[in-house]
Amino acid sequence: MSLFRLGSAVVVSQPGYTDAYYYAGVARRLAAGQGLTADFIWNFLEAAPGAALPVASHRFWMPLATVLQAIGINVLPFVDSFRAAQAAEILVGLLIPILAYRAARSLGAGPDASLVAAGIAGVGGAFAPGWVSLDSFAPAAVLGSLFFLAYGRASRGNLEAGALAGLWVGLLFLARAEGALFGLALLALLWSRRSRGAGIAGSCVALAIGVAWLARDLSLGPVPDVFARSALLVRYEDFFAVAPPTLDAFVAAMPDALIAKVAAAGSNLVTFLFAFGLLLVPGMIVAIRGRRAFPEVRAFAALAVAVYLFQTVVVTLHSTRGSYFHSLAAFVPYGVALGVVGSGALLRTVERRRIAAVGGIAAAVTISAFALAQWDAAFDPPYRARVAAARTIPPGRFMAIDAAAWRWVSRRPVIVTPADLGPCAISAAALGAPKWLVLEKVHFSAYGPLLAGAVLPEYIATPQVVGDITIFGLDIAKAKALCDSGN
Repeated sequence: MSLFRLGSAVVVSQPGYTDAYYYAGVARRLAAGQGLTADFIWNFLEAAPGAALPVASHRFWMPLATVLQAIGINVLPFVDSFRAAQAAEILVGLLIPILAYRAARSLGAGPDASLVAAGIAGVGGAFAPGWVSLDSFAPAAVLGSLFFLAYGRASRGNLEAGALAGLWVGLLFLARAEGALFGLALLALLWSRRSRGAGIAGSCVALAIGVAWLARDLSLGPVPDVFARSALLVRYEDFFAVAPPTLDAFVAAMPDALIAKVAAAGSNLVTFLFAFGLLLVPGMIVAIRGRRAFPEVRAFAALAVAVYLFQTVVVTLHSTRGSYFHSLAAFVPYGVALGVVGSGALLRTVERRRIAAVGGIAAAVTISAFALAQWDAAFDPPYRARVAAARTIPPGRFMAIDAAAWRWVSRRPVIVTPADLGPCAISAAALGAPKWLVLEKVHFSAYGPLLAGAVLPEYIATPQVVGDITIFGLDIAKAKALCDSGN
């Protein structure tokens, strides 16, 4: 398993996608003593018009992955910052098979079946790249497992277990915002006199952590459009517009918005099945039904439904672009343990169980290899293209669709291209007067005509093309003048 994890790390040799670039980029600054700040703008949530770089980071995403990676960078100063940050993630991820083993044992599985659960969860399946990525996957998986293990003891009145369950909820919230939903399970403990003390202890610990983080946010000033950019999107790219979505626009697009939610319900269900390798899901259902007397099993089922509904109904367009898959990491080790235990009950005979154990491990390895190959195909070509193009971008700040990625590659401040292209949006977004506009094959729809050869606006100059990347000159002063004149 360790060799497979190291092999996974060989494939995942750079952050890959926006979330990971963001966590890693801020981790570098945190490790250098610059706090939770960013010298790039990945989304206008973190920068009001006229703001100056650097800005306070993590106004949308949560900080745990960044803090973990910063620790790795500081502990391993002699190692490349990416590998140092990755080492910290891998070290945390080593707990995943151990916790899956403990979860299976707590559900009544024998040592052999528990080792199968450990192997499947440790290899990762669809989560194999995630276990070694610079993201919140591994921390969330560990914290979710610790929560379910502590919750069973807390439900029997153990105050220490209740406080620990609250600690794991608080830390899970710092890894993923929807981790706050796990606090609902702590509140459920209050209904029973036996577990009430544990529920109070856990709720107080979780609230202390959550309130401390929210107080930090409030101290930085309000971010009035977080809800709008999370729940009122009609098109996903509007998340990156200077002007936030509005309730009126959302209501006006209600037929399309409802259709998107229905589509997300199906898409997220498929994501759930894929995340658990499909074959484990029947066993998981059997185990949940057979062990519904276990409070931790009921909590698992209820929270899985709650997270699914929250992602599907509330943050719909985010959910189908990776958010729901991210949120499932907290359920994986315990869910795999349930799947293995339930599959054993379905198969009944020892011979069938042995065959299924071998097949399950083989399937997990195969899916893991496929997931790693997909990760490489999806994220390595854009990375190489950016590295090649970065050398040709003239000095100065620039705008690009993935500012976090370009900041990592170019080592200079970058501002996200506003989805609502126009002289007013460009001038409002132009922190520090960027000189260049960098467009890739993947771009916001408003920029399509620029790449198709349309007549360029007065504030955008004739481009230079480097492979699949096009570099335009920007005249921010002219864009501002056009905006001020109403053109």
